[in-house]
Amino acid sequence: MTSSNDARSTAAAPYQATGSLRGRTILMSGGSRGIGLAIATRAAQDGANIVLMAKTGQPHAKLAGTVFSAAEQVEAAGGQALAIVGDVRSDENVAGAVAAAVERFGGIDIVLNNASAIDLSTTDDVDMKRYDLMQDINVRGTFLLSKLSLPALRRSAHAHILTLSPPLNLDPHWAGKHLAYTMAKYGMSLTTLGLAEELKADGINVNSLWPCTLIDTAAIRNMPGGQEIVQAARGPQIMADAAHAVLTGSNLAGTHLAGAHGGSAGAPSGNFYTDEQVLRAAGVTDFRPYSLGAAEDRLVPDIFL
Repeated sequence: MTSSNDARSTAAAPYQATGSLRGRTILMSGGSRGIGLAIATRAAQDGANIVLMAKTGQPHAKLAGTVFSAAEQVEAAGGQALAIVGDVRSDENVAGAVAAAVERFGGIDIVLNNASAIDLSTTDDVDMKRYDLMQDINVRGTFLLSKLSLPALRRSAHAHILTLSPPLNLDPHWAGKHLAYTMAKYGMSLTTLGLAEELKADGINVNSLWPCTLIDTAAIRNMPGGQEIVQAARGPQIMADAAHAVLTGSNLAGTHLAGAHGGSAGAPSGNFYTDEQVLRAAGVTDFRPYSLGAAEDRLVPDIFL
């Protein structure tokens, strides 16, 4: 169910789209809630086909939403949906999701690597099961879903892999602060870097997208102190609009993150975008409607930037 904060953010969103995802098929890992669901719902407003592969088939004790309720929201927004209960860590589950997307919608145009696990513990404190979980979901899952989708993507005229991961910022501050998580997220970003180069001749664009500020999600709210922290966050609609702008190519020529790897000027692939960057290029000048009420100078910056 959409919260009042999400509804307010959606209604007030200042982004004016210049392109459409109508008829395109998006295969997304995760997406039963939060940023992934916001991106899926925004694409559905254009009439996109959304294939959601997520583990949550049954209601979670603390996190609202399942892959089935997410599919209902996608269809209510105007798109077609296919809900698949699956684990991005499983070769068989991912291969099955790719095959199901092709069978239902005739192909895949966009792969959206949204599934991610987070643990900000220091090296002394991190449990190795959590370390393995982050590596398996974040790095291996992103690589696997992208890899197995390549044959279908090569047949698309609008092929794109978009991963929700940060720019490769080698300032040792981030590695020193939460090494296990940093390695897992940077592994996702290295997949963007490598695939963009590897797939140059295949017509498949590969990019990453990351928020400039903390984003209000159920996962953050359930963290210690999360209810207070998210008051200085933006709603997930800003990432939904930014992803839409990237996937439709809205005025992004030459838009690259300063200090991070980006393709050559105007290149549509190999970029590490931030939400603000993308939306400024698309004509957004006022980001206040995306926040939950905090002044712009009170928003909590996201990590890795």
